[in-house]
Order: sequence, then structure tokens, then C-alpha cells
Amino acid sequence: MVSSLLPWVLASFYFLPSFGKLYQNPSELVKTTYDYIVVGAGAGGAVVAARLSEDPRISVLLVEAGISNEAVPPVAIPLMGLSLTPNTMLDWNYTTTPQPGLNNRAIAYPRGRVLGGSTSVNYMVYMRGSSDDFDRYASVTGDSGWKWDNMQQYARKNEKLVAPGDQHDTTGEFNPSLHGTSGAISVSLGGNPTPVDSRVIATTQELASEFPFNSDMVGGDVLGIGWAFASIGNGTRSSSAVGYLAPAAGRPNLDIVINAQATKLEVTGKVGNVPSFRRVLVTEKAGAAVRALTAKNEIVLSAGTFGTPALLQLSGIGDRTELREAGVATVVHNPSVGKNMSDHALLPNVWNVNNSDTYDSVLRNPDEFNTSLAQWTKDKTGPLGSHITNNLGWLRLPKTASIFKTTPDPSAGPKSSHYEMIFVNMRVNPNTPAPSTGNFMSVVLALISPTSRGSIKITSSNPFAKPLINPNLVATDFDIFTLVEAVKAAKRFVAAKAWNGYIKDAVGGLETTNTDKEIEAYVRENTNTIWHAVGTAMMSAKGASYGVVDPDLKVKGVDGLRVVDGSVLPFVPNAHTEGPIYLIAERGADLIKKDFRPRA
Repeated sequence: MVSSLLPWVLASFYFLPSFGKLYQNPSELVKTTYDYIVVGAGAGGAVVAARLSEDPRISVLLVEAGISNEAVPPVAIPLMGLSLTPNTMLDWNYTTTPQPGLNNRAIAYPRGRVLGGSTSVNYMVYMRGSSDDFDRYASVTGDSGWKWDNMQQYARKNEKLVAPGDQHDTTGEFNPSLHGTSGAISVSLGGNPTPVDSRVIATTQELASEFPFNSDMVGGDVLGIGWAFASIGNGTRSSSAVGYLAPAAGRPNLDIVINAQATKLEVTGKVGNVPSFRRVLVTEKAGAAVRALTAKNEIVLSAGTFGTPALLQLSGIGDRTELREAGVATVVHNPSVGKNMSDHALLPNVWNVNNSDTYDSVLRNPDEFNTSLAQWTKDKTGPLGSHITNNLGWLRLPKTASIFKTTPDPSAGPKSSHYEMIFVNMRVNPNTPAPSTGNFMSVVLALISPTSRGSIKITSSNPFAKPLINPNLVATDFDIFTLVEAVKAAKRFVAAKAWNGYIKDAVGGLETTNTDKEIEAYVRENTNTIWHAVGTAMMSAKGASYGVVDPDLKVKGVDGLRVVDGSVLPFVPNAHTEGPIYLIAERGADLIKKDFRPRA
């Protein structure tokens, strides 16, 4: 939204040193054979590489297409997440196909192209999902290991709860017994109070029947409105690169190579009757030399919901008709590759407010920004040391909603939501440029239990050609119904007494939405995505006729390939996806370790 800030923020810093053991491109690699090669250094791959390399017997290579997070100091500044994407050097710079449900608009779809992946450029909201989410994953895969109760051991390996940056008294804002305190990722409540916070909490008291207070959303029941956690420690971003890779970078059995894009997986033989994939081709850029790297045990794909299925397709694993159209020979016919994409649609709703203490001024006024930057540089406090929201909520449609006469409830269960509210102390609207004046607040809505499904597919055997990404947003009656009802709920929320004298008027088209028809038109013109796509290499039960990976995350029909990232999730969770993917990766690493056998 404010990517123009990035160049002059960069000018405010000296470049920081890179990791101690980091190859700058594939040509620098001394070795070409490892026990495991992990492709992608995001929330999945960084965890897997770090956890596998805890065993000194295991040699690991982590391959990242982007640059080092430490080469771009603004990555560390939490509120600068608003400027890191889209259309920057840290972004894959994807764009969707025109979306019929959004008036045929094509929308930017940022993905981190940097150590840490999207955890280095996202907005850092930290959750685990609902207990229903993981119990449903266990049910559809037939693997009880994915159940919520079992996955909590991994939550504690991942989370290190720390004090907020401003050290405020957090009594009543969370339940300490639900959190880990010795994990890899620093997690905290918001470290910069805003005028919105107290009004949100007051509204949960005034309108408790519709908007109840939730004392802590990480306990399995996400429903209600409460205080938001973020992957921030001491006022700085805690990404997978910071929490997992930096502590592991000095291990002699872990190599990390950046500026190294995986372009194809190659068959190296057969195990039984199935092809064995243990070689990956990587290169720095189009036209540069290609290096072949070999994994003695497995290649682990953690390239994300777009990168993983695209790499499978480039390697001949996918729908044979689509592969033929792209000019790729089929090795394994699997029509599920690239399908079942599920995503959280995002709808910003903005109001003018009677308060100058909003983030709008900080992010558009160089003088105010420089003052805040000096404060952050000094002690990591102030607006820049916090993330985009201090409060959010997860809500359900009423059981009597008319849509349930024709559509079964698609939510994961009774502790899960249909839509989310995110309360932001500034204008948020990725569809239009920010105005040069004014102060705003936003209630950003997200569709949490969508019934729409999308897809991704390659169009060419050229690994540098952009794939067709079609999240198919707001394509069903349930999805549009839910977003219309969510807009009406947001209006009821800000009509509470707590907002009297604070909110002036709605803007951005919201001010003309008085009927369901008008709201629907507004939804289709303003909805975007919150960038939580999952499902394109989905888990299914072992032996199932659909799906891409088995419950142990091994790719169906082949040997030597495993997937550990958000693409394996069959349904998008009740969470901003960073947290659930960390849990998937922690268990994935354990599953891989369990299977490890030294090989010559």
C-alpha cells in the first residue's frame, strides 16, 4: 500500500551483515549432494531446515530464490510490512487472473521472495487456528496426529511469548497458560496503544450478545473479539529467518543458498514401480548456469501454495491435459495438483475519524515518519514497533441465516467462524491510493469459511513464466451472502455508543450502501485478498483417489518428495496462516526425522 516508502527508508540504514554461512548463488556451492534439500525458506522450509539440522548426522541444503532478509533492514520494522509488497524486490509479484466474482478485476497477490518467505513481509498476525480446523484435518486424512490436542506440542515449540514493546500491563488481555514461552518465534501483544483499542473492547461489553469478548483466541475457540498477537519481539519482526534460520546458520551440516530458483525436479530412478525424484535443478536467473543438486533421502518442497504446485507441474506431476498444453511430459498423472485453492477474501471498510492520532499521518508524512523512525531506532517503540492491528474478532452467521436453507455450514465446526473483523487505526484499502489528507479507521473483513475454490497452473515449460493464479474469489452464493452480512455487522459494531463523537462518516463507497443490493455491488468492487491461499497440494487419506500428499506429507505416486507448506492444508484455517503453517512444519520435520536413514 505504501511501497514508495521503501527506497527512502533503505537510505536511512547501513546494510547489515548477512548470515555467517550463506552462499550468494548456486555457483558458489561447494557440495552438490545432501541428505535433504529443502526448496523455499518461508514458514515451512525454514522450520524444516532448522529442525533437521539439529541432528548432526543429517546434511541439509536450504534453497531460496530470493535475497537475504538481512540485506533489507526495513524488513525488521513491524509497521513497514505495509511497504514491503507488492511490486518490490522482496515480492514474487504475482497477479491473479480476472476474477468474475470481483467484477473481473485482476489483483496483485504478494508472496515473499526473501529468506523467511512471506513471514518476512507479512503483517505478522499470529494465531493457531481453531481446534475444529485441526480435528477436521485429522478426520479427512485419517491421521490422528493432526488433531488439535496433539498439535499443541508443536505450538509450544514454535511460540516464545514475550512482553509487548511498550511493556504495558497485559492483565486481562490473554491467558498465559495457553502460550509457549521457549519456542523459536517471539510473539507479543501490540506494543503501541491506539485510540481504536478501548472503543473496540467497550463495544464487546455494550453489544456482548453479537460481539462477545474472547479472552484469548489461541485456546482452540476463536469466536469473539479480543486482543491480537503478532510475531514481534522487542519491537522487531520475528520471522522464520530470524527465529529458526539465524540460530541454525552456523551449523556445519546446514548450507543455505539464496538467489537460487528451483526450476525442475528430475527423476533419478525407480523405487518399486514409482519414479524417484531426488535431483533438483536450480539457477540464479533466466539464462544463468543451471546446477543439479542431489538429495540422498528426500527433496522437501516448501515453495508455498503457488510455488510448490508450479514446481510439481514443471517436473511432470499434475493433470496430463494441462501438462500437455504447457509442453511438459507427464511423469505422474495427478489432477489434484494445483486445484482446491482456498483463500480468505478481504474487504476493507473505512470511516473518517475525529482524531489525528492514526497511522495515516505517520505513513504519508516524511517528517512524522522520520520522527517515528528515530524513536524505533532508539528503543524499538512507537508506531513503527507495532503491527497493523491490536484487536480482531472471529464471528459466525446466525444459525437461522437464510443461506443455510440451501448451503450446508462450511465452517470447520462450532468453535470456528464464518468471517473475521480486523480493527485498524488507519485507512486500509489496497484497491485505491491513499488520500493526501484525513485520518481514518478501518474495519477490515475477511471471509474465513469460503466455499469458492480456485486453482494454479503453469502455462509453459519455462520456469520463469508466471503461472495462472485463479483464487476464484467470491464465486458462490454463500461467499457473497456472508460478506454482505459481515458489512452489515461492521456497521452495527461502529454504531455502538463507544464510537459516538469519534467516527464522522463512512468513505470509499461504504457511505452509499443502504440495501443488500447496494452492499453486494460494493463488495464486488472492493474485495481483494488477505493473501492466505492454501490447498493446492492438499493432504488426503493414504490411498485416496484425490489429493497430492499423504498424511505424512509424502507426494502420492512418487518416491523422494515431500511437501511441507501451506499448500497441503485441505481447508483454509481460522487464522492468519503463518501460525498454522509453522505447526504443520514442526510436525512435518518430526515426520521426516522419523524416516531418516543414513544413505551412501
